[in-house]
Amino acid sequence: MSKSEPSAPDLRSIDLLRDWQPAPDGHKHVVSISLGSSKRNAREETELLGQKFVLERLGTDGDMPKARAMLLALDGKVDAFGLGGTDLYIVAGDRRYTFREIAALVAGVTQTPILDGSGLKHTLEREAVAQLEGLIHWKGCRTLLVSSVDRFGMAEALSEAGADVLYGDFVFGLSLDVPLRSMGAVRRVARAILPVLTKLPFKWFYPTGEKQEQSVKGPGTRYYDWAEVIAGDTHYVKRYAPSNLSGKTILTQTITEADREWAQARGLRRLITTTPRIGSRNFATNVMEAMFVAFVGAGAALSEAEYRNLIIQMDFKPQVTEFYRV
Repeated sequence: MSKSEPSAPDLRSIDLLRDWQPAPDGHKHVVSISLGSSKRNAREETELLGQKFVLERLGTDGDMPKARAMLLALDGKVDAFGLGGTDLYIVAGDRRYTFREIAALVAGVTQTPILDGSGLKHTLEREAVAQLEGLIHWKGCRTLLVSSVDRFGMAEALSEAGADVLYGDFVFGLSLDVPLRSMGAVRRVARAILPVLTKLPFKWFYPTGEKQEQSVKGPGTRYYDWAEVIAGDTHYVKRYAPSNLSGKTILTQTITEADREWAQARGLRRLITTTPRIGSRNFATNVMEAMFVAFVGAGAALSEAEYRNLIIQMDFKPQVTEFYRV
């Protein structure tokens, strides 16, 4: 090992890995290391197209050194890593931007591919919008997308479907009451701010650890009343939501049983996830992307065409939970 390569810490020296077990024989093992809350940890087994998987999510409560130690300790011991509670890349249009702080977090992980969900989001979430047309008539539908730069495929798909979209990047990411009302504005903002934004500490504009469990009022809370559909990252959606969401629909990705209870208690009409339910929860796109890469046996992210082909083969469709009919 060269001096530039970090040495892997011992598994048992890390509290979250003290009782960690590898997947049984014949299973592909996907582990998502998340900067999010450890309260959302899960380990589930599933089978897709004849391949058995163990899907695991381990949250570090915003502790970056711990997350890095876990990645290094498990490097080469699992088939693919998901990276949760953060983004390594943001794909906006034809450009990809890298978060400097997160690139440093994963540096030295060389044997196991790391997927943050950005590649699959662009395909899976675009497909989900199209598949939901029979349920949600997007033309003119008042839709609040809490952040578009991390879900550019969904943002474009909503615009193309004719939805009346309010893009909340400034409102929710930077606490500025400046809603964006067109994809042209989103593209201009992405080109202007992402080269700078990706050099800043990630926690400045995205909740990590315990902050993911906190509800706050911000300039964007009032836009929930306007919206028929609230779309985007689960933590952003919940963090700024008012107590009353009667008759509304939420379109998101990662959901636990506690999230379903939260939605029902606020009078939500419908909860839709772009990822399927596996066991007790819907895993985030980083886990699903890592699963696709592990299934193929690739050493890196796949192409959009490859993701789309796997989505069709695995029959991935949005999961709809109806609470109340209005």
